[in-house]
Amino acid sequence: MKWVYLVAGLAFYLKMLILPDPVAVTEFSVLDLVVQDSGVPNAVSGILFHNRLYDTIFEVVVFTIAIMGVRFLLADEQPSPVVYQFTDAPSIVLARLGATIAALVSIELAIRGHLSPGGGFAAGVAGGTAIGLVAITSSSHLMESVYQRWHAATGEKVAVLIFIGLSILTLAIGSQPTSQWASQLAPLLGSGWIPLLNILVAIKVALGSWAAILIFIRYRGLL
Repeated sequence: MKWVYLVAGLAFYLKMLILPDPVAVTEFSVLDLVVQDSGVPNAVSGILFHNRLYDTIFEVVVFTIAIMGVRFLLADEQPSPVVYQFTDAPSIVLARLGATIAALVSIELAIRGHLSPGGGFAAGVAGGTAIGLVAITSSSHLMESVYQRWHAATGEKVAVLIFIGLSILTLAIGSQPTSQWASQLAPLLGSGWIPLLNILVAIKVALGSWAAILIFIRYRGLL
């Protein structure tokens, strides 16, 4: 059968050399159509939260299932007896400074992700990075207590439910309403539901990353 694969590969190679590439000649830009259709300058956010909102819903659900799977798989293991952390002052200062910068970037991406490069997923990753940098320099018990005190697990679930409900509403009505007061703050809030969906995804990803970090530190240690 090797000669069959060889002939097929040779024929494909000759096709690439002889036949011209089919280039579609269009008088419009797909990105311009996405921006016009979604109402946001960032075409990526327009695709994620408007043109392919079905896919984004399931992406959020898959991330939620992944966090639940981490909790389930590690539930029967014994917690790590010793959690090694950074104790030298320079590392702590640098980690806290990096966490502050990452947190500010996360907020910026969540609020303005539909106007510039960024968005909910990138904002959530930046928020999770900030939490991870704090976790490597803080007591694991302190991080657990803060997680419980602020009801982060409940907040994550509420963010997922609100996101799914708002996404279904957006798909059902077929348009993104813009109120008069929101249009006065355009383009920051004059883009329908997309800014709110961005923020909800950022909250969900950041809180889910926080849960995963705490679980891995508890059962696997830090270093």
